[in-house]
Amino acid sequence: MLKSDIIKSEKSYNKLIWPLYFVNGFNSIAFGGLIIIIVPLSSLFWPAEDYHALEMGILVTTLFWASSITGIVFGWIIDRYSRIKTLFIISLIRGISMIMLGFATVGQGLATWWYFFIFVLIFAFSSGGSYPAMISLSNDIVPQKDRSKFFGYLSIFGSIFMMSGFLLSGGLVEYGYWRFYFIVIGLAVLCAGLLFFFYVKEPKRGIQSKELQSVLTDDNIEYDFKLNREMIRKTMLSKTNITALVEGIFTNVFMGSLDMIILPYLQSVHNISPLVTGLFIIIFGGTGRVFGQILLARFSDKAALKNSIKRIHFIIIALVGGSVTFLLMFFIPLPFFSEEEGANIFIFFSYPAAILMGILIFFSDGISSLYMINQPPIIQEINLPEAQAQITSWNQFLEHIGYGLGPLIAGIAITLFGQDYQISATLIALFNIPGVIFWILSTKWYPKDKQEISEILKDRAVILNSRK
Repeated sequence: MLKSDIIKSEKSYNKLIWPLYFVNGFNSIAFGGLIIIIVPLSSLFWPAEDYHALEMGILVTTLFWASSITGIVFGWIIDRYSRIKTLFIISLIRGISMIMLGFATVGQGLATWWYFFIFVLIFAFSSGGSYPAMISLSNDIVPQKDRSKFFGYLSIFGSIFMMSGFLLSGGLVEYGYWRFYFIVIGLAVLCAGLLFFFYVKEPKRGIQSKELQSVLTDDNIEYDFKLNREMIRKTMLSKTNITALVEGIFTNVFMGSLDMIILPYLQSVHNISPLVTGLFIIIFGGTGRVFGQILLARFSDKAALKNSIKRIHFIIIALVGGSVTFLLMFFIPLPFFSEEEGANIFIFFSYPAAILMGILIFFSDGISSLYMINQPPIIQEINLPEAQAQITSWNQFLEHIGYGLGPLIAGIAITLFGQDYQISATLIALFNIPGVIFWILSTKWYPKDKQEISEILKDRAVILNSRK
């Protein structure tokens, strides 16, 4: 940034960081497309056999667990070296892995499954640092007053691209062009990485912290503090951080189970085609997320400007509202379709039950987005500039363990309960209860933890100013 300019407007920070939205978007397509076709992929691996819930659950679980482990290493690297270069390398590996999935040999059962497993594993290993790098960059580019809006925009791009991935992958698989999907998306991930690398500039660490802004506007002053054991214990192991870390496991078991329950429920039980499923989710889930991530994001920033603890209240609302609306979906009397009826979008939407379920998806995604746009700003506020990627990678590690357990638990529940999706969904919804309890407790700890960071940064501003 020229003369370390402090960004004051929404237009200014978006002008600096806009390629990041496309990096996140195309990565979301890669992920979303893989999830939406998890049932058809099982048919490609094992033709003429029932859905292999356990094997496909293991595949998705591996995707999250592998990335969570490598995220710890990436977090350390990102807080010390160039975030731009790290994210570029990640994009290269992820793009190549997606392209290789397009060359699998189908119909070989476990042999085909193992081929997918290997490249999904490589994809996951490379992706561990993606989100921590985005968090670290946004902490030094996006003003604190606009954090929910930024994460809303980031989520909207991810959601729109993911919904497009649902539609694209569902349609291409239905007509036998699944290879084309993987190759094209892989190339798109590569191109987005190149655009990001050549356009986005590395910002100064700490430039958006109000305690450091006046001193860091001097081009000769750099924030070069590194974490030590004392600072880790004092800040990263604060009560609010521990709350976010532990809560993330339970909440993400719930979140990681959603697609692995809803998709087989629609496609296997009610015989709705992947293409119609994709359109259904785009129309209702997509619009719900856009509503939540634009209107609710602006509302969150305004409320947090007056009292930042409001963000925690919004997170609690998201957890309670999201689990209730999710559970209600499985008690809607959705008709059972023939193969021909399930592939006809007009027949599907002619049933009031389908519209009612869509409305629940709309509200579920809208309310749940309060979590995604308020949790990252909370974590940024209670951690130092040199710890942004590492605390995010810690959080990501535990969240991905939970998210990865979600598909596995969903697969086991569906199998054990004899394809009873109502009971399985009820079990999954219970995993949100610990998160609600932890965030209620954190309302007592958060103000003190936030003030601790502010005092440390004030002391460091004095040290940096003395170097002039």
